[in-house]
Amino acid sequence: MTLRPTIAIIGGGLSGAAVAYHLAGLLTQAEADVVVIEPRAELGRGLAYSAGDPDHRLNVPARRMTLRTDQLDHFQNWLAGQQDPPLPPGACADVFAPRIVFGSYVAAQLAPLLADGRVDHVRAVVTGISRPDRYALTLSSGATLQADMLVIAATHPKAALPRELAMLAGTAALIDDPLAPGALDKIHENERILIVGNGLTSADIVATLRRRGHLGHITAVSRHGWRSMAHGPQQADTTADFAQDPARTALGLLRRVRQSLADDASAGLTWHATFDRLRAQGPAIWAALPVPERRRFLRHMRALWDVHRFRIAPQTLEASLQMQRVGRLTHLGARIAQVQVGDSIDLALVVRHNAINIPLTVDRLILATGPAHSSVITGTPALSDLAALGLLQPDELHLGLKTCACGHAVPTQGKPDGSILIAGPLARATVGELMGVPEVIAWAEHIAREIVTQTRRRKARIAAE
Repeated sequence: MTLRPTIAIIGGGLSGAAVAYHLAGLLTQAEADVVVIEPRAELGRGLAYSAGDPDHRLNVPARRMTLRTDQLDHFQNWLAGQQDPPLPPGACADVFAPRIVFGSYVAAQLAPLLADGRVDHVRAVVTGISRPDRYALTLSSGATLQADMLVIAATHPKAALPRELAMLAGTAALIDDPLAPGALDKIHENERILIVGNGLTSADIVATLRRRGHLGHITAVSRHGWRSMAHGPQQADTTADFAQDPARTALGLLRRVRQSLADDASAGLTWHATFDRLRAQGPAIWAALPVPERRRFLRHMRALWDVHRFRIAPQTLEASLQMQRVGRLTHLGARIAQVQVGDSIDLALVVRHNAINIPLTVDRLILATGPAHSSVITGTPALSDLAALGLLQPDELHLGLKTCACGHAVPTQGKPDGSILIAGPLARATVGELMGVPEVIAWAEHIAREIVTQTRRRKARIAAE
């Protein structure tokens, strides 16, 4: 490692941009070069915050969105300054802004760092990595970048196509990446549509189609049929404490949650109070569960957690309700049993609770089941190369990459050497909840501090040799 190392951040969405932002505030330019490798024109956009659709909104109010955990009103204040005409200072707090606006906020925070050279943005994709001595990153531009430390912030691979829908792969009838620019543009207003998935992405698709005047019927299906829940009222906090003597089993955790919900209901609180406490104490709860219990949680309770944790913006919820009221949207809890493809797509759906078979004919199928994080190594050439070198590996829960508690990638043999760190949702198996902005930012701040520690420690060691 040179006295002035290069720190390469692979991926410039929210996770990568947040690490770069905080690194620039902790390291001087003389201490390290910070390079973010991201093909998009602006840092901080990523998949979630680059779509220009105004109906794709943040699912939490502005007062809970920030790039800095020490300034919780950071985004709120920035948003107030962007209004034309400006809103009263308190009015921005409860705004559910379009996601692209939050992307603009993050990009705006990075802009001065790029301008003065504290962060360098290389517009490319990492197509390969070798390690003769330092890391040698081959870029899609044909150039090679030498780096001493890597931050893996490339996340959110496309949703995996269910086996029963394999015959639709590559056909015009399938939209497998609905958040890609222009992905919904070819849908005719009278088309019958099946959305596979009932979560926030599904609701965003419905909101977009409604705004465009879609007239055909939309069916949204998932195995449970559960949909993202609405936000709750302003209320007191729960008295439950899940971090004190935390549960050691998934069943024990479930029992404590049920007791908390009952106690809160007796105190006049909604379920939101318990789930807000669960989210706040998530790292301690997750750390207390052994891997087999984490696996049980994911198998039996993940879907229920997700619909309560990832709540829907009021405007997005209203769009779905309006489509239901006019008879153009149906939600189902069912599995796809049979598929036949001709001029249209003929399906047989088996309803979850009564096993009734429902025939359904649609013109278009949209996949909205969420990123396939388990395939991130095989689907990302840079990570495939690192895995082939034995420098990283998938985690036991198939959520992303195996990571130690401090964020270092765990190699296949030996201990982490501290030169590869994992930012963002790919570290979920170790950290726990790591999909929401508050958790992503807190973890990015931790990763930045860890890089500073590693950088200064190695510099002192090299200087002493």
